Amino acid sequence: MRSNRATMRAASMAATLPMIAGALALGIPAAHAADNPGRQTLAGTKPAWATAKADKGATSNSAQVSARVYLAGKNAAGLAAYAKAVSDPSSASYGKYLSAKKAQSRFGATKAQVAAVTSWLKSAGLKVTGVTQHYVSVTGDVAAAEKAFGTQLHNFTKGSKTYRAPSKTASAPDSLKGAVLTVTGLDNAPHKANHKDQLPGPGAVFKNSGPFSSYYGSNVASTLPEAYGHKIPYAVKGYTGKQLRAAYGAGSYTGKGVRVAITDAYASPTIAFDAQTYAKAHGDATWKTGQLSQVLPKKYTHTGADECDASGWYGEETLDVEAVHAVAPNANVTYVGASSCMDDDLLDSLSKIVDRHLADIVSNSWGDIEANQTPDLAAAYDQVFQFGAVEGIGFYFSSGDNGDEVANTGTKQVDTPANSAWVTAVGGTSLAVGKDDKYLWETGWGTEKANLATDGKSWVGFPGAFTSGAGGGTSKTVPEPAYQKGVVPNALATANNAAGNRVVPDISAIADPNTGFKVGQTQTFPDGSEQYSEYRIGGTSLAAPVIAAVQALAQEARGGKAIGFANPTIYSKYGSKLYHDVTDNPVGYDLAVARVDFVNGVDASGGLSTSVRSLGKDSSLSAVKGYDDVTGVGTPANGYVNSYKGH
Repeated sequence: MRSNRATMRAASMAATLPMIAGALALGIPAAHAADNPGRQTLAGTKPAWATAKADKGATSNSAQVSARVYLAGKNAAGLAAYAKAVSDPSSASYGKYLSAKKAQSRFGATKAQVAAVTSWLKSAGLKVTGVTQHYVSVTGDVAAAEKAFGTQLHNFTKGSKTYRAPSKTASAPDSLKGAVLTVTGLDNAPHKANHKDQLPGPGAVFKNSGPFSSYYGSNVASTLPEAYGHKIPYAVKGYTGKQLRAAYGAGSYTGKGVRVAITDAYASPTIAFDAQTYAKAHGDATWKTGQLSQVLPKKYTHTGADECDASGWYGEETLDVEAVHAVAPNANVTYVGASSCMDDDLLDSLSKIVDRHLADIVSNSWGDIEANQTPDLAAAYDQVFQFGAVEGIGFYFSSGDNGDEVANTGTKQVDTPANSAWVTAVGGTSLAVGKDDKYLWETGWGTEKANLATDGKSWVGFPGAFTSGAGGGTSKTVPEPAYQKGVVPNALATANNAAGNRVVPDISAIADPNTGFKVGQTQTFPDGSEQYSEYRIGGTSLAAPVIAAVQALAQEARGGKAIGFANPTIYSKYGSKLYHDVTDNPVGYDLAVARVDFVNGVDASGGLSTSVRSLGKDSSLSAVKGYDDVTGVGTPANGYVNSYKGH
């Protein structure tokens, strides 16, 4: 998985995770295989890339396999149904959440199911390496795995590389009576996103050059060429919590008594110092003892720059923690770090939050493209989100930083797990906050960039190429959820399927790094010293913690009662004045800002680079009146937080 920070310097990272359609999405055990009597098919375990054309023959019997067998629980269909009912304001069960213990007791796997699954795996010759209430992990050779799962493992080409995968869909014995949800690890293609960011990991310093605007439009670039027929302002230095709280209608609420969790990979060694230093510098409330806590693994893996690039995640944690505190300064924040950026480890972090009910609101600024999602992992993720829903826990995922993904992948697609019907996908905007913290307008976040000509009199190739923008669009795999019907335009819902599919995002907030948020972080300077410094940043990695923080304010407004999975409630408020209805053209003409950057990222010794950044140019996606696939229903306006009173 990749993190979703877009810096002021470069394009972006992505934002999301895996989810699946149909019966498997609801955790319903799949049908019997006609060609495999006496066995239950584990749908989605043969990846789409494992085609006959790509088949390079059988994998060696002695090759080693490491897999997880996820447990369906005693009532997978009941879990999905209760998760839906408890989240629906029109349901009699709305808000009747279960404790983590009761949820597991009612829907989780029984001891007998765990024992039966463990016995089956051992009898096939596999070694059981771990048992949790969610899965049984095993290792063994290919021959044992083939015996257990009723399939042959072959080698297949995928792009320029070769990976192992089942040659047909895996299965489990009928005698287990549907106890197995799915199995992951039979294919060994990497289940993570590659880092596409051009920013050196926050281990190396990154600073912004000026000139800046202190609020939107305060410093007009009078000596630079016009854009779209108008003089343009310099980019803001970076908004602070005070400006964001005003823009999104925080009022007097602070998130007091509300628990927010943040998941990312790894853990910044300087987070406590950085968060406290930043809060003091910008007038945010001082962090109280115990207000920021971390739940970390015993050891970390895949830390190298060619794998997950551990230090590159430090800035992600810093952004998420400081953004939540800036908007909801009295909320309790728990950071749950995964031991790597791999799906299994990120899933374990999400499960920790649900199993221990560490928070009611969970912000997640990481993900992958939908084409990389596999149905087996999607089913495992969905099960965690459904358990969260029945406990009153809501998951917020950034929608991605590459617009329609065409420039990034060559294919129009959404990101995952923001595409899950069980999470709130958070899109992104360009935000203008004026003098005295006045909300002016927002556009959909989408950037086109052109550099200043050497004579300083024009922009080369204006408006330039697309660099980054809020992820959005229509899923190719996830059916349209009930809460989107009647709100999402039919043309969007049916873009990939006449029956209608999930469209993302659901709601949005500030994301454009050109109208971004200021963060403070300890970084390594060219002389080797480690110093605290501040820089402006964006991405839907910013939008997700901002919306999570706004939801913390809303939970405080309703007396502390958990909001839970929020989408049915969010869509029930659609079309009201509770949202800013964001469009790409809020002032009647196209908008842009001027930006000056240090070429070397730290100081003027390497020269300066001046560019124009257009706003509201999100690849093929457009922010229009009403619901759209850049900003969803819009952004929170005055009254949104208070509207949760009495819910």
